Amino acid sequence: MNIAYVYPWDVVGDPAAPGRIAALGVDAVALAASYHSTRAATPLHPAHRVLDVPYSAFYLPVRPSAWGRLVPPNPTWTSPDAFLQARDALRAVGLPVHAWTILTHSSHLGAAHPDVVVRNAFGDAYPYALCPSHEDVAEYCERLVREIVSVGAPDGLILEACGPMGFGHQSVHEKTGGADWTSVHSALLSLCFCTACLPGYPDADELRARVRAAIDGPADTIGAPGTGAGRGPVEAEPVEAGSVEEALGEPAGAVREHRGRLASSLRARLVAAARELSPGLPIRTHASPDPWAAGPFATLPDADPSLDGLVGMCWGTQEEAASNLTRLSALSSPGGRLGAYALFLPPKPADEAQLAESFTAYAKAGADELHLYHVGLASAARLDTLARALRAVRS
Repeated sequence: MNIAYVYPWDVVGDPAAPGRIAALGVDAVALAASYHSTRAATPLHPAHRVLDVPYSAFYLPVRPSAWGRLVPPNPTWTSPDAFLQARDALRAVGLPVHAWTILTHSSHLGAAHPDVVVRNAFGDAYPYALCPSHEDVAEYCERLVREIVSVGAPDGLILEACGPMGFGHQSVHEKTGGADWTSVHSALLSLCFCTACLPGYPDADELRARVRAAIDGPADTIGAPGTGAGRGPVEAEPVEAGSVEEALGEPAGAVREHRGRLASSLRARLVAAARELSPGLPIRTHASPDPWAAGPFATLPDADPSLDGLVGMCWGTQEEAASNLTRLSALSSPGGRLGAYALFLPPKPADEAQLAESFTAYAKAGADELHLYHVGLASAARLDTLARALRAVRS
């Protein structure tokens, strides 16, 4: 199965969009029902070329009675029922519509409710990252899914950010590259120390000190000339860590289990809510086999038979994508689908042969679905290249 990812505004106001998408040779569409802020090109839309999306929004009518403390806003840049309009237009050309549902990624709600966002070991808040340790956040995610299933009536559900968000985030005018933080540092900066997470750690103070030491290095260099301004002394010995486990030491196991439980419990709650309303609804989730993963692809510590499919990130090299898919396939349940989240936008070249080669490599690694990002952002030339690559793989 080939699933094209689309925003509602790509379809609303463009009568030609559904037919253009169907002509690519895709089998279904992942249509955003909730989505974070962005700045999107719309190269083929008849009414605009660039759309500024200044805040996270919900693309179904917001019914006040359906929400608790956290209430998502409707968009002002497209219709409040844009999901419904786009859904009907896509179904009219024979395309099933899966609701692409962004859960804990919302700068709008994080700014309005700073008490429920992720906070790192230094106390820094990540306003875009809602922490599901807070019941208000878990309840919001459940209400979001219930509204999408009951009002949006999709043909399937695709969950993204079904767990805690972390440090990695393309924020407005991101300026973090010069810190030279590694992937291990990024994972450590993703560990949450909000008030709801602290009880989940055996010794939160010790853990915080270990993370700070691994990030900042020796205490006597903090704030020294040439090292930049510091935050004061570090209470634990600095660690030259090649892995998160090395940096955390003995507490690593308990921290990993806490984060795994957090993602698993949220996912179970959402699947149960969706299935209560629509028992046969296919449900997929963006997932990662990395126990320290945070963000759009939440960690999946164990196989989950309640899911119909997993979707793995494939935006890096073919080797990285194949490795990720192979590890994720080991967590797939019998009969479950495995999707490759495939990028055909820059920096990927608009090259039919290279795309077809990548798609074939993903299939060899176990993927039986292509999740194609992103049809609405692509030029006509890229869409043509994608269509030809899909035909080549199928032939």
